[in-house]
Amino acid sequence: MVFDGIIISFIVGFLRKGNLRALAQLKLKWGWIFPLLLVVELAIFMLQNDYKFLGQVSGYIYIVVYVLGLLFLFINRNNPGFTLILIGVFLNFLVMVINGGRMPVSLEAAAILDPEYIKVLKESLYAKHTMLTSSTYLGFLGDVIPITDPYPRTQIISIGDIVMNIGIFFFIQHLMVQHPVTKRSEYTPVSIKGGEKR
Repeated sequence: MVFDGIIISFIVGFLRKGNLRALAQLKLKWGWIFPLLLVVELAIFMLQNDYKFLGQVSGYIYIVVYVLGLLFLFINRNNPGFTLILIGVFLNFLVMVINGGRMPVSLEAAAILDPEYIKVLKESLYAKHTMLTSSTYLGFLGDVIPITDPYPRTQIISIGDIVMNIGIFFFIQHLMVQHPVTKRSEYTPVSIKGGEKR
C-alpha cells in the first residue's frame, strides 16, 4: 500500500502542476537507512520460506527494521507529513510487536484475495503476516480493511497504512507544489548591456 500511496501522490502532484525540483535539495537525516531497510525487508520476504532458521527469526528482524524506521521518521519529524507517517508506522509496529513480530490478517478481509494466499496464511508462512484469531492482541490494528473494485489493485490494509499514506501524500504535495524551490520561475532574467533585464 505504501507504493500505491507514493504513486498516487506523485500523480496528484503533477495534476496540480507541481514539479520535482525540490527533490534535488531534499536532505533527510539518516537518509541512507531507508533504502537499506527496504532491501533487508525484501530479502527476508523472498528467502524466509526457503531457510527454516530465517523464517523462525524473521519476526524479530521485522521488529528491528521497524524500530530503525521509527527512529528515522522521528529525527526527520519536522518535515511536512512525517508526524503522520510516524504515527501510521507506529500503529503497524505496535500490533506486530505484541503479536510475535507479524502483522495479523483478517481471514474475512482476505477473502477478496487469491485462495492460495489464505492457504499459506493459515500455515503462517507468508512473509510478515499471520492469521488474525481470537487470541490476537489489538486485532483492529491489523490488516482488516479490504480494498477491491473499482480500485485497480485488490489488497487488504490496516489503519496504520491509511494514516501513513495520508502523511506520505502531504509530504509529496509539499515537495511538488508548496516547497519554495518548486515555485521559482523556470526562466531567470537575462542581463543585457546597460544592466537592463529582459
